[in-house]
Amino acid sequence: MADTGKIFFASDFHLGLNTGTPPVDREKKVVRWLESIAPEAKEIYLLGDVFDFWWEYKLVVPRGFTRFLGKLSSITDSGIPVHFFTGNHDMWVGDYLSGECGIIIHTSPLTATFNDKIFHLAHGEGLANTNFGYKILLKIFRNKPLQVWYSSMHPWIGVGFGHRWSLSSRLAKGISLDFLGEEKEDLIKYANSVSANTIVDYFIFGHRHLALSYKMKQGGEIIFLGDWIKHSSYAEWDGNNLILKTLD
Repeated sequence: MADTGKIFFASDFHLGLNTGTPPVDREKKVVRWLESIAPEAKEIYLLGDVFDFWWEYKLVVPRGFTRFLGKLSSITDSGIPVHFFTGNHDMWVGDYLSGECGIIIHTSPLTATFNDKIFHLAHGEGLANTNFGYKILLKIFRNKPLQVWYSSMHPWIGVGFGHRWSLSSRLAKGISLDFLGEEKEDLIKYANSVSANTIVDYFIFGHRHLALSYKMKQGGEIIFLGDWIKHSSYAEWDGNNLILKTLD
């Protein structure tokens, strides 16, 4: 890893989701962003829901995403670490992305130090969420025996069902939630609970599809990374400042 350079954070590309424009157009935009940041990148963190649906079979990978996967492979081949956090749409990652593309996989929140500043990184699904039905759904999705059973189905069935499920999501219906306020935002409550025991300078979350910087009362800052359906937003750490940006 280079001693100098910037660190980039992005999430919620939802590659493959048809939201009124061809999915390949969003993939090309993401690839263009990766090409633009690679010359000055020290590390790249992708914080979940990179794919709108991803499922790996032993000898089969999902159709599509060749431009994106090829660009990531090129970046990791050059020595730049790329980190992939599983989200609620792509939590079923196996060893393809790590083995074929050289990507570092994270399945839980990560606390890291960059230039003496402490960062807490997570996709954000389920954190501080008290909805019982949602917790049960996540347990089902993460259940290993059920995943083995699902993988036993023909890809035509498994991947087809996954895409149909994705199309029923709030994103496919064009629904976007507004900022709910400190008392109702689960990720702010989660950040407050973490800060009660650990000093954190920056929290960076995906999942909420909000492109927003939020100053915490006790110090520290939360960056909601937005998405690439509406915002084309990302965060950039230059060693001194963390800035939320959008791709033109």
